[in-house]
Amino acid sequence: MAEERLQKMMAAAGVASRRASEELIADGRVTVNGETAVLGRKIDPTSDVVEVDGERINVDPDRVYVMLNKPRGVITTADDPEGRPAVVDLINLPQRLFPVGRLDQDTEGLLLLTNDGDLAHALMHPSFEVERVYVALVPGPVRGKLLAEIRAGIELEDGLARPKRARVLEEEKSKALLEVVMTEGRKREVRRLLGGVGLKVERLARVAYGGVELGDLRQGKWRFLSTKEVGMLYAVTGEHGGVA
Repeated sequence: MAEERLQKMMAAAGVASRRASEELIADGRVTVNGETAVLGRKIDPTSDVVEVDGERINVDPDRVYVMLNKPRGVITTADDPEGRPAVVDLINLPQRLFPVGRLDQDTEGLLLLTNDGDLAHALMHPSFEVERVYVALVPGPVRGKLLAEIRAGIELEDGLARPKRARVLEEEKSKALLEVVMTEGRKREVRRLLGGVGLKVERLARVAYGGVELGDLRQGKWRFLSTKEVGMLYAVTGEHGGVA
């Protein structure tokens, strides 16, 4: 891609209008590859790293970042030999997008998809300890010793599954709604963790990933991430200066 003026690419990325982007540059609030930008600077949006107030922004128009509210019964893999509905079938975009991690077929909620392979890899890598927030409906009550067991973690066949945080959100009659925060994306980890303390998960949804929240996005629907949300994902992986 040919080089373009910085303020034009900032405006195209949704940071601000072109005039406001020029003011940000003039005020010294914009850097390119770690150096303070000046008016008239041109950039290669496919390789240069642009930050505003220390927060990286995506200026490459070919990079796409999407949030989907995955319904139950839909698989996360891109292709399925059994012909089951897949998440990519729900998103009508020309770019080929890849899921950031997986949600099993019976789990619903927030799924990130992108064609930014480096960021996706960083978000999934255990060393970055990116938080995934789940809400689980289980038989209740869940109190005292049982909640302590969940917080302490369970030794599974592939290692210790221990939440970063766990709490009861609601309890009603014989049901409890738990919030469980994990920093790994192992297969069916939340279900296996809760099953290890004797709780059968009746319904499970992911509601946040890396600080990006599902909000009121309806099930089966998707939307582009905002510039701020993409910046949050760069930040939680420490990728201010470019994804390694």
